[in-house]
Amino acid sequence: MAERFLKWSMRRRWARALIIAREQIKKAIDTVSELEKAILAASQGLPEEALRSINRLFQIEEEIDDLRREVFIQLAKGELRSRDREDLMHLVKRLDVMADHVKDSARYIKILLDAPPIPEKIWGECVEISKGLVKCASSLRGSIEKLESDSAEAKVLSLHVDSVEHEVDELYLGVKTLLIKYSRDLDPAALVTLNDLFESMEEVADSCADTADYIRIIIATEEAS
Repeated sequence: MAERFLKWSMRRRWARALIIAREQIKKAIDTVSELEKAILAASQGLPEEALRSINRLFQIEEEIDDLRREVFIQLAKGELRSRDREDLMHLVKRLDVMADHVKDSARYIKILLDAPPIPEKIWGECVEISKGLVKCASSLRGSIEKLESDSAEAKVLSLHVDSVEHEVDELYLGVKTLLIKYSRDLDPAALVTLNDLFESMEEVADSCADTADYIRIIIATEEAS
């Protein structure tokens, strides 16, 4: 009986810690959505609207930093099992990496707002990649939300993250080909910045998939215990 109570108590603490992690992923998804809006506005020749989305993104990033610190404060209290603390720490760190790549992508968009005209085809592919990132992050959020209550569904959603990440990879390869095709028409500095932008966006998808992988590790560990 005491052992069951201890396990229940630990799960309650794990659930409280997950609340903060879920808020962090919600904020992280908000940044991906703002990135999509910024890219769409930039592609339509609306720099002021793009800047508003970028500035909102940067503000949300600060809130994510606050949440990360709060998670680490909770972990420092030592209320969770060492394994749970480690799991949550790795989860939060992976979300933080994703947020950093989103921020880098936004910075490149901000630079491109002052660049010479960029072919519509390239902007169009950029928009498609940003949509893929939103899908990827949304599935990741769903997986984290189900992690405590429905591990089977959490696993399904984490696998969907991998599927979307593969789609983004295909788009990434396609747009790299476009950069070569239009290289003579692009300003050299803009070409370099575009290349950096697409690499950064691809890193967002990779970090989503990396986080999804770790979610499956958490599930497998819990099932084995």
